[in-house]
Amino acid sequence: MKTYIALLRGINVSGQKKVPMAELRQLLSDSGLFNVSTYIQSGNVVFQSVETNIKQLEAQIHDTIQSHFGFDVPILIQQLEALQYIFDACPFSPNKKQNSYFMLLYDAPKEELVADLYKVSYPNEEFVVTEHCVYFYSALGYGRAKCSNNFFEKKLKVTATARNYKTMVKLLSLSAEN
Repeated sequence: MKTYIALLRGINVSGQKKVPMAELRQLLSDSGLFNVSTYIQSGNVVFQSVETNIKQLEAQIHDTIQSHFGFDVPILIQQLEALQYIFDACPFSPNKKQNSYFMLLYDAPKEELVADLYKVSYPNEEFVVTEHCVYFYSALGYGRAKCSNNFFEKKLKVTATARNYKTMVKLLSLSAEN
């Protein structure tokens, strides 16, 4: 059995797409996943499965949530090694890394869109785009930044979901325990 991390995009944000975590854990357990745990209310799920096809697992969780809650939620699943690689590859200094955000990309962005994005510049904000992640740091904090998850999605034309440093550390820890 393998351990996976599922990242749900856009749930429990500003009263939209409400998904109680206890209900989600039970729902996913009933759907055939094992040792399901969640971290905070923003759609972080660690679980185990005998299924090894990540796209199939993403579809299973998506369909289960849509059927039960009645709304569409993009799902991104990572294995521990892949998420650890993304975390370790953060290009920022240790101090900036601890205050950075990781916009995990559901698909690799097109090179020409990445090139166009690098022409954008805002004071006190830095980002680096890779095939799997946009690493983002704002000296003023994420809440005051011009660049946001929605900004990067629009510019790169891919779905993304943002997690801060502390959440990434916790997800890595939880998935290593399974």
